[in-house]
Amino acid sequence: MKLRDVMTSDPICCLPTDSAMEAARIMKSRDVGAVPIVADRDSGRLIGIVTDRDLCKAIVAEGDSPQFTLVEKVMTRNPFTCGPEESIESCEKLMQKRQVRRIPVVDKDGRCIGIVAQADLALHAPVAGVAKTLVAVSKPTRRRPARHAMAA
Repeated sequence: MKLRDVMTSDPICCLPTDSAMEAARIMKSRDVGAVPIVADRDSGRLIGIVTDRDLCKAIVAEGDSPQFTLVEKVMTRNPFTCGPEESIESCEKLMQKRQVRRIPVVDKDGRCIGIVAQADLALHAPVAGVAKTLVAVSKPTRRRPARHAMAA
């Protein structure tokens, strides 16, 4: 099965000059956890992605104002992507290797034409691959501080 068969087509996108609040409103209204960022509306060329986690960690936790913070400040630039003709398995492998839960789908011109999330894979991919992807992306990416037992 190809990604074009399982991706969410024509996702709503933000511009780098949109506010983080606008990105959050899109996530809420569309019930999604990420918004692709495009260079401009005409070309639709993907330049980044912003996730709900990005907004929380880079804005809310820092006490910044989402109304006045531009998404270009918190987006991941040049995200990993797949093409619409790639297989579900190749997308799963990329998610596993790069520990990402969502991958934008771009055409040959770099235009964002879709997005694939773990949920899409859960609905369409073999269970074993989905489980392996879930385990891989859930692993901590950095070492957590050691926990010390309290003295009795």
